[in-house]
Amino acid sequence: MTDSGSHPSDDAACWARLTDKQRACLDLLLAHQTSKQIARHLNISKQAVDLRLTTARRIMGADSRAAAAVRYARLKQTYDRISCDAVILAPQAELLPSDFPDGESAALALAHSASLTERADVADAPTKGLWRHDHPRLSRAWIMAAMFVALVLLILAGVTIGETLTRLISG
Repeated sequence: MTDSGSHPSDDAACWARLTDKQRACLDLLLAHQTSKQIARHLNISKQAVDLRLTTARRIMGADSRAAAAVRYARLKQTYDRISCDAVILAPQAELLPSDFPDGESAALALAHSASLTERADVADAPTKGLWRHDHPRLSRAWIMAAMFVALVLLILAGVTIGETLTRLISG
């Protein structure tokens, strides 16, 4: 194993000499995968996997693939830690009390104020508050009744037009 000049006594130097590709192969070797399975997973040839593992084994000074995997697992626990920096968070935001007309939410009030500044003809629309979701029960009943009457009138108009066209065509 001395032909590559490895046998580092320092674990940090050993960890630093391993490439990302060798570490990827060693990670899969830790999962007890064969060279063929590792090659499929990394989309490389089996020979490339064997070469990476052999080179990594020489760098770590291990006698076998199993010994290299054990040494790599020990090195990984020591040197592959995610460093955590203290995260500075902004202080908790405080909501300020505000008065919106008709008890609307801020988003609805903002939408109404934007539409008022853009188009003046929409400001006095009779259906301004129709699409709100907080109508009382009686108002909901009147809205549904009006929609039902409009639907019945639409159906009757369609039937009348159909009958008139039939009479015109049949002559």
